[in-house]
Amino acid sequence: MASMRDIKRRKGSITSTQQITKAMKLVATVKLQKSKTQAEEASPYFLTMFQTVQSILERTGKINHPYLDGNPQGKKAVVLISSNRGLAGGYNSNVAKLVTDGDFDPENTLVYCIGKKGREYVERRGYQIMKESSEIMNHPLYSDAISVCNELMEKFQTGEIGEIYVAYTFFKNTVSHQPTLLKLLPISEEDAVEKNAAEDETEEDPYAKLTPMNYEPSEEEALNMIIPKYITSIFYGALMQAAASENGARMQAMDSATSNAQEMIDKLSLQYNRARQGSITQELTEIIAGAEALT
Repeated sequence: MASMRDIKRRKGSITSTQQITKAMKLVATVKLQKSKTQAEEASPYFLTMFQTVQSILERTGKINHPYLDGNPQGKKAVVLISSNRGLAGGYNSNVAKLVTDGDFDPENTLVYCIGKKGREYVERRGYQIMKESSEIMNHPLYSDAISVCNELMEKFQTGEIGEIYVAYTFFKNTVSHQPTLLKLLPISEEDAVEKNAAEDETEEDPYAKLTPMNYEPSEEEALNMIIPKYITSIFYGALMQAAASENGARMQAMDSATSNAQEMIDKLSLQYNRARQGSITQELTEIIAGAEALT
């Protein structure tokens, strides 16, 4: 059995750790409120743009356009959105596994990392890191989304990249965060049908999807304007969702750590009291034995 001094020292160490985790939980809670508000404000535009473009392609049919055709010989590009810091439970590993456990060959995949932890995870598994923009996660801005998407679309147009994906964590609520892999380019009619299948089942007018789609100006000019805005809005929405999810995951992790620390403190307090009681009993026994020896 550990001595009273060892138990007391360990209890003090755990108490100090508990104070740190409690403070980190409070900081994460404050940041969560802000990031949650930003994610909720960006969500309507994020979802509406996604549904609009998918609906346009579903109702238009086959269109020959670089953004829709892609390059079968090009490599796959994945934008991996994680965090710069740990202590967030399985947040970073769960989203990184979408890449490492998915249909992405390290030899044919280029990874653009937003966040240090995701980069560390995939780099150890042999993936090629094209660029790291970890500073974006400190304060995500729409201009950051434009910068990243413009670079990706330029390489997509030249044929260097054949497919573009974004891996991020979708923020459902404070305690529920879902790792999500979303294909950005090329956008195909098949993807549109798959994404809108559930909506079509409940659509009031079953012939709405057969409504002809006319473009003014031409199809190519319209898509040249719409698709970049679509990609940027989707990516910016993913950044907002990931920021809220990170703070939510860290708040949960720190809350669990604080609770675990309290359980350990309670157990150590019980051990300390037992050791103290045993020590007192032993001293009393020695005093009584000594007194009996003198009589």
